[in-house]
Amino acid sequence: MKVHVDSDRCQGHTLCSMIAPKMFELSEIDGHSSPVSEDVPADQEENVREAVRSCPERAIAITE
Repeated sequence: MKVHVDSDRCQGHTLCSMIAPKMFELSEIDGHSSPVSEDVPADQEENVREAVRSCPERAIAITE
């Protein structure tokens, strides 16, 4: 499973960094969450799926 954040659609919300903190890091400058790695560890897959479902901008996508 891999994750991709569309930076053009993302409005800088921090929800994904709260749901999947091992997968996303929070920028100190603008509060924007960005992926730490494209490859999702197996124990974080459900958290990342929840982040995708919760993203108000639908800016997070996953591929199997």
